Amino acid sequence: MPDHTVSSTPVAPPNDASRTQLVQWAIGRISAQDLDSLRNFWTADTTVHFPTGTCHGRAEVVAYFEEVFAALADFTLEIVSAAESGHDVLVHWHLTGQHVGTFMGIAGTGRHIDLEGFDHFVIENGHVVTNTVRYDQMEFARQITLLPADGSIADRALKAAFNATTRVRHLARKR
Repeated sequence: MPDHTVSSTPVAPPNDASRTQLVQWAIGRISAQDLDSLRNFWTADTTVHFPTGTCHGRAEVVAYFEEVFAALADFTLEIVSAAESGHDVLVHWHLTGQHVGTFMGIAGTGRHIDLEGFDHFVIENGHVVTNTVRYDQMEFARQITLLPADGSIADRALKAAFNATTRVRHLARKR
């Protein structure tokens, strides 16, 4: 696996940081592809729910990000806004990059990715307990041309074929 660490010395999170500041630090480290600094932010008990599947524990989360970094050149993750309540931190983010490697079993397309999404972190004692990540997977699929552009001729044909199949199934169940 490629080493995505920016520096040889891990960057520690800020001392006495709020949960929001810890998440801001972590997103900065993710954007810098600095997994070594993040290894102590995730624990063996951390669970991260991505739209593509769930990672249990530090090793699986690190492996997920290694795949993302290998698949997206010029990967950048920026915080749009963040809000904290108790142990919860909600983050609205903006991600950009170029799809150059395999991600979710889909070979690199060379297409530019520009997505917004949300994370819901639960932070206790300076570590991630759970994190739920959400972004528009259909938009991602359209940007890499796995799905046709919304409203295009190909999109209308795909939807018409799907709707026809649905009508046939519905009629077959009535019989």
